[in-house]
Amino acid sequence: MKFATRLNNIETSAIRELFKLLGKPGIISFAGGFPDSAMFDVDGIREATNTALTVDPGAALQYGATEGYQPLREQLSSFMAAKGANDVAPEQLIVTTGSQQALDLLGKTMISPGDKVIVEGPTFLATIQCFRLYGAELISAPVDAHGVNTDTLEQLIAEHKPKLVYLIPTFGNPSGALLSLERRKRVLELAVKYQTLVVEDDPYGDLFFGEAPPPSMLALSAQVPGSRDWLAHCGSLSKVLSPGLRVGWMIAPPELLARATMCKQFSDAHTSTFAQATAAQYLKAGRMPATLAHVRQVYAERAQAMGSALRQHLGEAIDFVQPQGGLFFWARLTGAKGKIADGAEFAKRAIEQGVAFVPGVPFYAANPDRSTLRLSFATADVARIEEGVARLAKAL
Repeated sequence: MKFATRLNNIETSAIRELFKLLGKPGIISFAGGFPDSAMFDVDGIREATNTALTVDPGAALQYGATEGYQPLREQLSSFMAAKGANDVAPEQLIVTTGSQQALDLLGKTMISPGDKVIVEGPTFLATIQCFRLYGAELISAPVDAHGVNTDTLEQLIAEHKPKLVYLIPTFGNPSGALLSLERRKRVLELAVKYQTLVVEDDPYGDLFFGEAPPPSMLALSAQVPGSRDWLAHCGSLSKVLSPGLRVGWMIAPPELLARATMCKQFSDAHTSTFAQATAAQYLKAGRMPATLAHVRQVYAERAQAMGSALRQHLGEAIDFVQPQGGLFFWARLTGAKGKIADGAEFAKRAIEQGVAFVPGVPFYAANPDRSTLRLSFATADVARIEEGVARLAKAL
């Protein structure tokens, strides 16, 4: 068969390939970016499902509007308002099949072959694959513990004149970085100055462990005149409620939203109305605050345990910043005292010791740091985290 040439520049996800190795009995996985299924509010979701099928079963089980199920759009508008974005009307967002579809719709509507797109280095692997599928030339902007370096970002925008800039400002995947308030405002100013679309991907913003993070760029856009015209915000319930519902959303300027809706019509007609009706009833029931409080507490404990174990067992052989939220540690092998300094080789050795993680190279669009790796603490309890990190030490 002669396949589309757009497939020439992409590969199967390195993470998905790694999962094939995880069937080994007794293996401890720090590889996936999944929430812990043991913390799903099954009773609350069951109650929401039953309510959806009682209140308006016809709407829950029928075809729906491409833009989304109106009661859910209204609940999401309120959900965003509670987080400081209090001027998002239901008509200003569309419901997507996970935030992943929102990124795909942005690729379809914005990227032509050869267009330049700036992403963080490192960034979400699926975004790299998605944008390359549409022919983007990806430019990597460096990230530190406080998020993307905005001085360098401005230089890259001025030089490359990108179609869009894609950022995960709050507890990024894989970096775990938290973009500072000052830098968030600066990014919005750059969007206006250079009239460049900025995409704010925010699947982890509700998963903070102590003090709440700075407001989203969407919430801050009211303070930077004109910035809302150059901002798209992607949200998701996958990490805080259930990935299986596949409910995400996108807030964007009207012209972009209209074209994204048109492309979604061709793609899946609409996100599952049954899933949307369930999510709407769940949000309406007011259970989300308690759910978030619970998962924040559990993930905070696991993150603390992983940080302590890494310091104890790997010591100066590894360098990392303790995450303040999200699901991930982003770490660098230092090579101290002759220990291994290559993330991919370390991953192979770790599998032999019965523990898995993702080496860092696939998360870079360009100039990868081969000493990096991503560790997820979300799905292992404290005891397994401590045992897994002890195994990692044996693989050094």
